[in-house]
Order: sequence, then C-alpha cells, then structure tokens
Amino acid sequence: MYSTENVKQKRFQLLASMNEQVFHRDDLARLWNINDPNTLNVTLYRYVKNKLLYRIYKGFFSIITPEKIDPMLLGIKALHRYAYISTETVLFDKGIIHQLPAAISIISSVSRKFTIGEQNYSSRKLNFMFLMNPAGVEDSGSYKKADVDRAIADMLYFNERCYFDNENVIDWPAVREMQLAIGYSETPERY
Repeated sequence: MYSTENVKQKRFQLLASMNEQVFHRDDLARLWNINDPNTLNVTLYRYVKNKLLYRIYKGFFSIITPEKIDPMLLGIKALHRYAYISTETVLFDKGIIHQLPAAISIISSVSRKFTIGEQNYSSRKLNFMFLMNPAGVEDSGSYKKADVDRAIADMLYFNERCYFDNENVIDWPAVREMQLAIGYSETPERY
C-alpha cells in the first residue's frame, strides 16, 4: 500500500546508500525520480522544514547541518563540476606561504568567488586539458587536492611572479617535472 512515510523512508535510504553529505536539487530529482518541479519544490520544502534536509543555499542541500561538513568538500560540491583544492590553500598548509588565504582556493573549469556561511571560496578557471590531467592531484576520499608540487606548478601557471615565503623547502626539479607532466610552460627563472 502507498504511504508517504514509506516513500520518504525509501528516499532517505537512497540518500544513505549514496554515501554523500551534500546534494544539488537536480541530483535529488533524478535520484528520487521526481520529474515535476512543483512536486520537487514542495518535497524539499517539507524535508527542510522537518529538518530531514538542510538548505545550504538555493538548490543545494545537505543531510547534516552545514557547519559539520568539511569546508573544502562543501566548496568543491558547491561548484558541481570537476574541481580540486590547490594553490594558496595547499601552499599555506605546507608552510610555503605564511599568510592565511582569505578564501579556500579551488581549481575548476569556472572562475568564481562565493561564500557559504562564513567561509569564502575562490575558484580559478583552468584550461580543460590541464584541468583533467591527474598529475599531482590526490584523492582525499571525499574530494581531490593537489600535492605540493602540483600546487606550486598551478600557482606559477596563474602568476609566474608569485612570491613564496619559504622557497628553500621547494623541490624545484620536481616542480619543473610537474610542469612538464601537466603541459604547463616552464618557468626556468624560478629553478
């Protein structure tokens, strides 16, 4: 027998089976096989009202409170396309630059600055053939992140004159190899 409680239970079982914390509106429509936009809107409204889902912003939802989600994962998922953490964020974490970045740095196919809650994000647009090159991009389990050589190569791609506070820890031959592996132009004045 049809019951809204059974439907709701099946929908959330599907969400749980995805092993994801955040979803876009269109993802939920496909997953739950809801084709009517009004039905989807009413369903999402009710689930948010009953705290079964949390609205991060229009069309972007989570199954847990947004404050409990890794901010790097949140930024990657917000872009809703292939992306990875790189440049200033990685270089600060590795002690190569000392100034705390104003935003989490993301590399993707779009240039965009956005804020979710208190966290700022900055996505730099990278040519597709470089973006999809996996050299130096590691999978952290829930999102992708550049290793230090890739982050330096990315930084030099966007700004050949960028300043590194702690250059003595940079393995310049490895950075050069990374630039060649990705297809970036070399920056011999830096080696």
